[in-house]
Amino acid sequence: MKEKTQHLWIKILALLGLTLVIIPNGIRFTGYLLLGIAALWYAGLLLCRWAKRSRAGRICKRIFFTGLAVGLSCLISIEILILRYGEADNSALPVDAVIVLGAGVNGETPSAALGSRIRAAAAYLEQHPDVPVVLSGGQGPGEDISEAEAMRRALWTDSEERNAMYLLEDRSTSTAENFRFSKALLEERGLDTETAVIAVVTNDFHCFRSHLIAQRQGLRTIDVPAELPWWWLTANYYAREAFAVVKTALFDTNSS
Repeated sequence: MKEKTQHLWIKILALLGLTLVIIPNGIRFTGYLLLGIAALWYAGLLLCRWAKRSRAGRICKRIFFTGLAVGLSCLISIEILILRYGEADNSALPVDAVIVLGAGVNGETPSAALGSRIRAAAAYLEQHPDVPVVLSGGQGPGEDISEAEAMRRALWTDSEERNAMYLLEDRSTSTAENFRFSKALLEERGLDTETAVIAVVTNDFHCFRSHLIAQRQGLRTIDVPAELPWWWLTANYYAREAFAVVKTALFDTNSS
């Protein structure tokens, strides 16, 4: 590809990325990703120019593209794991409890992510009606009620026995806290969390990372994936999740 054409594509990616970042659309991460790709592409062009004039430039070019290849390979490998966990079907496996992880609430209305988790939880609980269920999620900015309360309202039924199985965990602000506080609630109810098998309802893109965090809490979990309704949201979250997994693995030492 000619350099002039590459410059044009860099400008297109940068403009599109900036647009997605500025306009509220639920896929801001994709905008940042496009800006990052444009920046790396431009850096690569500059290094290629330098490499034509200098031995140091050739060395830096080799290091840059080798690092880029290694980083991309790692992200692709992580993405494969994310996809694999997100496609799991564990609905037939026996469990001792269920944890439904919270997501954003717009005022008192569940976001698309939380709505899909609620629907997946409702379907799963039809097959497992007699186990305790922790609805886990605190109240954040822009939320008039906690995520746990939003889930409780959506899942409330005419069955007093079913409603009595709901445990509200409304303090957590992260996935690690979701599991830590939910674990304490289940133990208060008499569940042995060291041996119990717990179904975790969350979005498909989030299953792999939530599984890692649950293991750090000493929990044995199976995944119940919930699909988002729109493909562009799914693509955005799947792309973001690979970077989130790296962050969790390397820096979130307080997850344990």
